[in-house]
Amino acid sequence: MTKHYHFIGIKGSGMSALALMLHQMGHKVQGSDVDKYYFTQYGLEEAGIAIFPFDEKNLTEDVELIAGNAFREDNNQEVAYAIKENRPFRRYHEFLGHFMEQFTSFGVAGAHGKTSTTGLLAHVLKHIADTSYLIGDGTGRGSASSDYFVFEADEYERHFAPYHPDYSIITNIDFDHPDYFTSLEDVFSAFDDYAKQVKKALFVYGEDKELRRLTSPADIYYYGFSKEDDFTAVDLVRTTNGSDFKVEHQGKVIGSFHLPAFGKHNILNATAVIANLYVAGFDMADVAKHLGTFGGVKRRFTEKLVGDTIIIDDFAHHPTEIVATLDAARQKYPSKEIVAVFQPHTFTRTIALLDEFASALDEADSVYLAQIYGSAREVDKGEVKIEDLAEKIKKKAETITVDNVSPLLGHKDAVYVFMGAGDIQTYEYAFEQLISRLAQNNR
Repeated sequence: MTKHYHFIGIKGSGMSALALMLHQMGHKVQGSDVDKYYFTQYGLEEAGIAIFPFDEKNLTEDVELIAGNAFREDNNQEVAYAIKENRPFRRYHEFLGHFMEQFTSFGVAGAHGKTSTTGLLAHVLKHIADTSYLIGDGTGRGSASSDYFVFEADEYERHFAPYHPDYSIITNIDFDHPDYFTSLEDVFSAFDDYAKQVKKALFVYGEDKELRRLTSPADIYYYGFSKEDDFTAVDLVRTTNGSDFKVEHQGKVIGSFHLPAFGKHNILNATAVIANLYVAGFDMADVAKHLGTFGGVKRRFTEKLVGDTIIIDDFAHHPTEIVATLDAARQKYPSKEIVAVFQPHTFTRTIALLDEFASALDEADSVYLAQIYGSAREVDKGEVKIEDLAEKIKKKAETITVDNVSPLLGHKDAVYVFMGAGDIQTYEYAFEQLISRLAQNNR
């Protein structure tokens, strides 16, 4: 049955992906959002999905409402109008929890790495069987005839609470989102509740002590680099072309794999995907074939060449993610200087993890810091400044602004790694423009 959906906040990464998926399944889709451009709207516009300014007139009687989690009665006129008029609406995660019941579902959760892992699982599975998916980078695919559904399960505010997937990967448990979670134990309790809702099998990183504490009625399989794990990545060869490895299960090699990605964390992500698909009954030759063609996901080690300058854009906004991204950069560019350009995301996270951020950034050869990007959910109380982070970094760390990124020019034979979840891309764009202007002037 074809339905007509209206998305309140359609440019959100999850919302835009869900909108695209439903559109591709043959449903009528429209949405509203702020006028500011977001990279997620490109795919919506390409698909011909109408995007309107927020206005209660958008809420006609024929539309089913899906509201983004950031929009409430006190900050959005459409949500306020829906509540006033007793119009039912569901949040993204509430809709998704019901929607996935029609498929064999594969969830991917974790404090870090879930977008990359979801993207890899979706890429492999869609080439083997008809698969719909939702990825946190704003990518979605829908097919009315799909048997399988791959999705990213977000722990923030326990949004994954409505999900009851058949299978799930959990990449790690770490303390993050200090504006919501009170402690690591609080984060663990959320993941433990989610794990108990998995129906068939759960795949978790074996060296994560918090993951080892999880209990679930589903079978639990551990993956990693240890012989103690149920699925073990062995014979690792990391080169500038990617990573080669084998996976052992119950004392036997179940396949040899090449992954055109960098960093040990990506080998772990791939091992989780391999383990899940093996248990789900898929042929490992097919898995290996399509693993080798994975092109990555948006804003996860995305590379570009501006003139002869290599720029990497990455969503890394937690110390664990920064270390992983810098490790990947060193694998691919072992002879180049690694220049980190980092923007902390939220004041609460910066305060909670200040020492950890400093230690992670010391893995780079040179460090530049952009101004802290505050969330709409918080107020800057002046408790932390970017200079506080700069002082804790052992290497000399210099702060930059969007209006002056020229300090970045002082490096030769370097790779620039821009990291953050705020507006770090505006700094990146300013740097690209500066490089282009200098190239033109030198002609």
